[in-house]
Amino acid sequence: MSGALPQIPVAKPQLDEQEVEAVRRVVLSGWVTQGPEVAAFEAEFAEYVGAPYACAVSNCTTALHLALMAVGVGPGDEVITVSHSFVATANAIRYCGAVPVFVDIEAGGFNMDPDLIEAAVTARTKAIVCVHQLGMPCDLRRIVEVGRHFAIPVIEDAACATGSEILWEGEWQRIGRPHGDIACFSFHPRKVVTTGDGGMLTTANPDYDRKFRLWRQHGMSVADTVRHGSKQVIYEEYPELGYNYRMTDLQAAIGRVQLRRLPELVSRRRQIAAKYENLLKDVPGLVTPIEPAWTRSNWQSYCVMLPGDIDQKVTMQALLDQGISTRRGVMNIHLESAYAASGSHRASTDLARSVAAQTGSVILPLFAQMTDQDLTRVGGALRELMVPPLSLPSARVG
Repeated sequence: MSGALPQIPVAKPQLDEQEVEAVRRVVLSGWVTQGPEVAAFEAEFAEYVGAPYACAVSNCTTALHLALMAVGVGPGDEVITVSHSFVATANAIRYCGAVPVFVDIEAGGFNMDPDLIEAAVTARTKAIVCVHQLGMPCDLRRIVEVGRHFAIPVIEDAACATGSEILWEGEWQRIGRPHGDIACFSFHPRKVVTTGDGGMLTTANPDYDRKFRLWRQHGMSVADTVRHGSKQVIYEEYPELGYNYRMTDLQAAIGRVQLRRLPELVSRRRQIAAKYENLLKDVPGLVTPIEPAWTRSNWQSYCVMLPGDIDQKVTMQALLDQGISTRRGVMNIHLESAYAASGSHRASTDLARSVAAQTGSVILPLFAQMTDQDLTRVGGALRELMVPPLSLPSARVG
């Protein structure tokens, strides 16, 4: 029966002839690496989110690395963040020689619990990295308040949050304005806006922006566009260590088209999330995601918590057998082998809610091209599986 039904992926970028034409234009221009398209994408992204500065880079991991460097994180420092995130969040901290200090997530959600930050602060704390997990804005106001109280910079891992909004001082503002010191975005294919891969940093600090632009291009004192456009010979210099963290003009051209699509994409994703809520709200024991009144999520992902007696992996396999792709809940970095060694991290709390969220939640398909038939199929299949025969009590943790 399921063999006749098309596979429903967990995510799918929306790309068409507009992106193809944008890439064709750049290919024929002869300038395909970081150049005028990147500059245009940066300006348009900054305008969209309301940030004074935006700097494009190769991906969000490199954005996080540069952000941490800019605020002065170095060997022996500590950075407060969550374990309940993609491994890149903590990896970027370790690239700086610093130690990630993990705090637990909030009850009833997947974001950092602001009440746990103060207890994690030490004399070595150099930054706070909060994550807008799955596109749902975290309690940024309270996190920024803690950061300002202790004079600790706040970096937003906004990898999933392009297009999300937060109610800030009575006004709806887009994530990336920024509200902390620096916000870092991803344009991976699973994100709402994609350039194939790529990232962006936004800030209100001109010195940070200058550093990003220097470091992303090997520490080169003169940008390629300036050197190639000059009527006089210019010798560039390399005053400090830099990296090859550039975005290409090919990627930026796609990003500019995607950015124009963004309002429509977010609107459609919000419709899908509302339909999921209506389909699943009365399933006993199933917890659908909560959107706080002060947030407007872009619904990059739709993650549900399973009833306590329902096994995650068995549920996911049963859905896959019916042609429905899912993903497990967000990983916990401290449980990975790369973080098993002594000194690789410090846990400020027991992280029980983080572990329970990973092992007890499932990310359902959500992409703009989903039809009502797709949604009904996913919702109906999940509803039928929420019964005790799928229980494997020994497999659940937390």
